[in-house]
Amino acid sequence: SMTQYDKIRVGKGADKKYLKYSDIVSIAHLDDIVFGCWDLYPQNAYQAAVYAEVLKKEDIDPVRDELEQIVPMTAAFDKNFAKRLDGDHVKKCKTRWDMVEQLRDDIRRFKAEKQCERIVVLWAASTEIYVPVNEQVHGTLEALEAAMKADDREHIAPSMCYAYAALAEGAPFVMGAPNTTVDIPAMWQMAEQTGLPIAGKDFKTGQTLVKSGFAPIISTRCLGLNGWFSTNILGNRDGLVLDEPANFRTKEVSKLSTLETILKADEQPDLYDDYYHKVRINYYPPRNDNKESWDNIDIFGWMGYPMQIKINFLCRDSILAAPVCLDLCLLIDLAARAGRYGIQRFLSFFLKSPMHDYTQGEEAVNHLYRQHTMLKNAIREMGGFEADEEVD
Repeated sequence: SMTQYDKIRVGKGADKKYLKYSDIVSIAHLDDIVFGCWDLYPQNAYQAAVYAEVLKKEDIDPVRDELEQIVPMTAAFDKNFAKRLDGDHVKKCKTRWDMVEQLRDDIRRFKAEKQCERIVVLWAASTEIYVPVNEQVHGTLEALEAAMKADDREHIAPSMCYAYAALAEGAPFVMGAPNTTVDIPAMWQMAEQTGLPIAGKDFKTGQTLVKSGFAPIISTRCLGLNGWFSTNILGNRDGLVLDEPANFRTKEVSKLSTLETILKADEQPDLYDDYYHKVRINYYPPRNDNKESWDNIDIFGWMGYPMQIKINFLCRDSILAAPVCLDLCLLIDLAARAGRYGIQRFLSFFLKSPMHDYTQGEEAVNHLYRQHTMLKNAIREMGGFEADEEVD
């Protein structure tokens, strides 16, 4: 976890020092956090953790009592958006607007029962089917609300209802999947009206983390790229959902977006004008949560001579994602208390497909080291220090 371990330099020269986040800004203490959730399966957090087999039982049992107290609320779910899931712990919603109202009731009740001062809502659920941005529905908040009330189930995904409900109840929202949710003008408008921060999308944990950190090596040495082939095997419910082509398309769009803003054809056409980029995810149940990714990178150097780079990352999906979830919750809460609202670009460091205002021609920042600088500078500024670009 960055918020628990990372240190940021503040000051320069003889005045510089390296401080933990909590020594620079007022990060919420872990002891002050209460967890709640929605799920389409009724098992409590302890039962779910045992079933998932991510952690060894001896690592779960010491906090069994605490985990058993986290009982999921019924989920707002539409099987058309995740056909491979079959849970029955779901709300009966007459319309998308009814879905929003039920979720708002859940948030209010949870906040009152747990005596919470503040709420953050983070989507760590499945990837929905691909929903293209529709300007007539997603272009304004008024149009979005009208579509929800008209029960437009084609253009209004359940995740949009969660995001709307969160913002309506004064809670910042983070989209951890590649879904079309808060990356639409209507949600940006709502975030501005409510004065709340939003962030998204798609947790950057494994292969894309490596890609966004390795691609700058190619660009800074002016090596050329002929092709980058990425494939994965994954066996958990995430893999099951992504085995459905319509859901994989959403993930594919997110994962494919990384290279184009790092290896720029318009700046170096001789090097990056015509490379082939392909991403695949294969459902393979025996691996469960232990994801494995392979990358084959075909580059060329002096005189056009070809070379290859192979990267094999044997990782644990949830072990990488859990600290990212924690950091995003703590940092978006910090942003809200600092008066920041709308898209939180400084959180791009944690996300595969960082939000940006594409309606104004803005380009996303995918370069890992630039993202890290954005993150550090935001922390510096919120802590009353000057932002800078000096290399540590």
